[in-house]
Amino acid sequence: MSTTRPYSPGDRGPEPSGASGTSGGAAPAADAPDGGVATPIADPAPPPGPSGEAQARRLSFEDQSGVVPLARDFTRQALYDWGWLPAATADRRAAAEDVLLVVSELVTNACLHAEGPDLLTITCDRKVIRLEVTDRGTGQPSPRTPHRAGRPGGHGMFIVQRLCLDWGVQRTPDVAGKTVWAELGTPS
Repeated sequence: MSTTRPYSPGDRGPEPSGASGTSGGAAPAADAPDGGVATPIADPAPPPGPSGEAQARRLSFEDQSGVVPLARDFTRQALYDWGWLPAATADRRAAAEDVLLVVSELVTNACLHAEGPDLLTITCDRKVIRLEVTDRGTGQPSPRTPHRAGRPGGHGMFIVQRLCLDWGVQRTPDVAGKTVWAELGTPS
């Protein structure tokens, strides 16, 4: 499992040759049709092309139960569709497991501290996968300090901080809730 940042927070490293540095593409939406199974509305997009174009998926949690496993399954399917899985090497497998763990932590925090999640957005380009969990909570997530490994609970944001290139909280003025986001490097 990776525990260090390959780049400084906010620095995504050098651009791959031919990449424009801009992300484009629409974000296919997803919801839960009859039976409570979340599926993309639009056809899944292929992995990022040579232009570095970002691919995105969205999952609404409206009227859903079991949101943590639902979020993990949705994310796992995106990783398969984008070529992260099945992993050919231990490093690639660890990168995919890190993404699934961070999704679990962000969604669990929304359940425990923010009345539950509303939306999961996953965006992937050639260098970074960005996870966003939107909720209606007013709190400010932060790692517990000092971190005490032996203490039960309170490890979620510490894990997010350790595994991610960067993370933060976005708020929209005059709108209830927030979006907690985290970015991880894509496997090489």
